[in-house]
Amino acid sequence: MKTLKTFLIMACLLSIAACKANGEETPAMLDAPVPFDPPSKHSIRVALLLDTSNSMDGLIDQAKAQLWDIVNELSYAKCRHEQPNLEIALYEYGNDNLNSREGYIRKILGFTNDLDDVSKELFSLTTNGGSEYCGTVIQKSLNQLDWGHDSDDLKMIFIAGNEPFTQGNIDYRDAANNAKEKGVVVNTIFCGNYSHGIDTKWKDGALLTYGDYMAIDHNKETIYVASPYDDAILQLNIQLNGTYIPYGRYGKEKVAVQEAQDANAEEYSKANAVSRTVSKGSHFYKNSSWDLVDAESEANFDYDKLKEEELPKNLQGKTKTEIKAYVKSKKEERARIQKEIAELNKKRKDYVESQNKSTSNGLENAMIEALKKQAKKKSYTWD
Repeated sequence: MKTLKTFLIMACLLSIAACKANGEETPAMLDAPVPFDPPSKHSIRVALLLDTSNSMDGLIDQAKAQLWDIVNELSYAKCRHEQPNLEIALYEYGNDNLNSREGYIRKILGFTNDLDDVSKELFSLTTNGGSEYCGTVIQKSLNQLDWGHDSDDLKMIFIAGNEPFTQGNIDYRDAANNAKEKGVVVNTIFCGNYSHGIDTKWKDGALLTYGDYMAIDHNKETIYVASPYDDAILQLNIQLNGTYIPYGRYGKEKVAVQEAQDANAEEYSKANAVSRTVSKGSHFYKNSSWDLVDAESEANFDYDKLKEEELPKNLQGKTKTEIKAYVKSKKEERARIQKEIAELNKKRKDYVESQNKSTSNGLENAMIEALKKQAKKKSYTWD
């Protein structure tokens, strides 16, 4: 009986194989369950195109100072009850130090979730006189970046500058049409008088892709409101840094970058350092390329592939079981610290709102306003 059963199963399998070879479908094939890959997380993809010509020092300063508040506001977003990923790309344009054959444009970062890299590159930007080709930089960002194919993703370009939108060999209207084909919304931020931005086609550049046009005073200093919870949050940042386990070729280097960006944030003010700490406590702050705690959560991570010489000294010579136990302890410690940061940040936000002080920061407010407005069209909500 056992032999007969085995024979029948084999006959059935051979029959299905023959049908496949002939391009036919059998009832068994039609009824078989289809392998299901769970959908990947939705993403918020933001390409930031910054004019770095002579008059744009204030814009670059706002980008440095307000990055973490923008990240924090986005971290409260949900798409269909799921926390999306955040990826940021960075371009500069309109600077005479850039390659003229490329249209005075430089792709600084492709889409990345490494927020320390974004901060590092922003702080490295310098300005110089030049020609600002808006249509060209928009088109390059469309061609060079991987915008993905998920219709629920937020795909947004923010271009900021103060020269006519019509300059350059690529017509901004052609670039806008290409953006629409990719499902990318172009938002324009004119650094200067609102009406002048309309006259120089910045508003038209946004409306063509159903984006938003905004004008800001790019030379206005960033406004901060101190809170009674700031010192406690900054102390938690010190503890949080102690939970990172650098490994791999770039582990030590990336720890140094993390520390440098902490210092850059603090250079602006205590409140800005607090905002960065809040970002580091959010799900957006990922470092799986160099931190064992984050890396272990990745699907393709394998302890057996770790090279001893690329581990920190305190883990070299340890067994796999001992390394796992150490990583687990740091993971639990980090989760506790992040929870405390979130709780203190809620109190901090409530306090800042209760002060009724104007915190209208140009670049930050312009970007958040446009992001929230367009996110509502795709079922995004904010906690």
